[in-house]
Amino acid sequence: MIPVFGSVSISLAAGFSILSIILLSLYIYNGDYRLFLSGRRMAIVVSFLVIIATIILVNELISSNFDIDYVAHHTSLETPGIYKFSALWAGQSGSLLFWLFILSIFSLIAIYQNRNRYHKMMPWVIIVILFIQLFFLILTNFITNPFEPTNADFEVANGLGLNPLLQNLTMAIHPPILYLGFVGFTIPFAFAFAALVTNESGSLWIRSIRRWSLVTWLALSCGIILGGWWAYQELGWGGYWAWDPVENASFMPWLTGTAFLHSIIIQEKKNMLRLWNMILIMLTFILTIFGTFLTRSGVMSSVHSFTQSPLGPFFLSFVVLLLCICAFLIIQNLSNLKSVKRIESLTSRESGFLFNNVVFVTLCFAVFWGTIFPVISEAVQGTKITVGAPFFNQVTIPIGLFLLFLTGVGPLLAWRKTSKQNLKNNFSLPIILSVLSSVIFILFGLRGYVVISLMLSVFVIVSIFMEFKRGVASRVRQFHENVLSAFLTIIKKNRSRYGGYFVHIGIVVMFIGFTGQAFNLKKEFGLSVGEQNHLGDVNLKLVKLWSEERPNHFSWIAELLVSSSDGNIITALRPEKRIYFHLDPNPDRRQPHSELDIYSTFNRDIYSVFSSVDTENNIAFFQIMINPLVRLVWYGAYILVFGTIIALWPSDRKKLLV
Repeated sequence: MIPVFGSVSISLAAGFSILSIILLSLYIYNGDYRLFLSGRRMAIVVSFLVIIATIILVNELISSNFDIDYVAHHTSLETPGIYKFSALWAGQSGSLLFWLFILSIFSLIAIYQNRNRYHKMMPWVIIVILFIQLFFLILTNFITNPFEPTNADFEVANGLGLNPLLQNLTMAIHPPILYLGFVGFTIPFAFAFAALVTNESGSLWIRSIRRWSLVTWLALSCGIILGGWWAYQELGWGGYWAWDPVENASFMPWLTGTAFLHSIIIQEKKNMLRLWNMILIMLTFILTIFGTFLTRSGVMSSVHSFTQSPLGPFFLSFVVLLLCICAFLIIQNLSNLKSVKRIESLTSRESGFLFNNVVFVTLCFAVFWGTIFPVISEAVQGTKITVGAPFFNQVTIPIGLFLLFLTGVGPLLAWRKTSKQNLKNNFSLPIILSVLSSVIFILFGLRGYVVISLMLSVFVIVSIFMEFKRGVASRVRQFHENVLSAFLTIIKKNRSRYGGYFVHIGIVVMFIGFTGQAFNLKKEFGLSVGEQNHLGDVNLKLVKLWSEERPNHFSWIAELLVSSSDGNIITALRPEKRIYFHLDPNPDRRQPHSELDIYSTFNRDIYSVFSSVDTENNIAFFQIMINPLVRLVWYGAYILVFGTIIALWPSDRKKLLV
């Protein structure tokens, strides 16, 4: 009986969303404030109904109610509790309800935060949010209902269980955080839409969503990084980014969202790039919907995507509709979006931000084209032309290195115009040190893009260090503070600026980690107990091989003793070869899965995958990789998060009046 309440909740939510849109539209037409209050309250009811429906589905998943088709397909009695909960976003209909759940939470927050502000824009903001909610409610009500009963002539005693690849702690965290980023861009988009409709295209709407945008960008960044961590820890191919279509679907809005965050600084400070900002935020939101289309339509083959479904045409139609509406509004408001001020010099910080944004959008287009080209080629020629990692690396590495260069250039430029003397003073030390470092790298035998990447990393770090040094020196001279106190004070007084510098440092550290891929080593071999093999300067000996039966899988476990070339023991690795649903009488239901083991240090990872086992001859087959500098990718991510939190942290202006 309880699942019926869930289905009724999303049905009522769809009906109330239509009524709320009508009431708010009538308020805009005749100005009767009672209509606005009724429409806003009804929008709140819509969000609460979605939240209730989500709680009901979670309850059915945890209690293993196999009378619901979604529960039967994505959980089983053996599935651990945490993965029963994460099954909410493991399948098509559940993930759409989860999207709605997050959007409803954001809707409630946005309505509450702005209940006494932006009276002209808020009716339109709520209408836009309701319109997007209605789209997803139509899908969950009529196309893929998460409360659909199981279609079987017998009582279902057990479910199919969760995909073994998803039975990983990271996958219980990564999708929700990624969704926070995807769905979160709805709020800035709604404000941008409202600003266009109400002719409030100045800095007001920017101020209203700046913090929203930064929080959303942080969530999307964390979601992407956690996805890379999951791929590295679980998929067993030794990498964290494969230019998979669904990976690209999250990367594209991150690129345009990053460009938007840089661009709104110019609009806030100089009232410039108004048209550019409108285009960027609308493009970012549309790319989140397009990414959802790629994930759920089945047009792309990916380990991350859902199976073929009827949702593709609906999402694609929604994307086209959004594009048309946004283009119409922007064209209609072109005169209002023109900036009075112009960039005065190419050697200004404004031009640096603009170049930065152009490169971000160029990179986004390159990724977009490489992602959709196989679909276009199949539609036009009938043959799908695969676009893999070599294409993306060839195109994106030069663009990425140029972006890295611009990251260091920006802090060295002044607003409006940088004088020749300032250019000389600001650029001399970073250029000299980066050139000297490149010579050292070449002497150590490094070549190609590796040298360029490391040289540019030195350039950026020195540039940012100089910015901190100038700020600290100024405080020390004026207020006679010690260096540490001055350092903390400049950050407190300008959190967004120096928080951004920490983010840039994090990006640089990640780039150094990315560069380590040029030195990866890989080898596959089989071992009997007591035998050994080697890779690079590492020896690996199989000392033990045994099996265990566990609640939801059967596992072969190998113990590999890892030692250096001089015989010193480094560690012991225990990769596993698991068989999920091993007791199922149907062999097709049994799912093999390699649970890898990694020994990680600052300078390299020793990565072991148990590929298969020959039970007759007692031989285990392994894939071993040595991946240098991988930890720097994760360390850089920590610094990025730290910098963003600094930028988000509210200022205590009373304490900062020095």
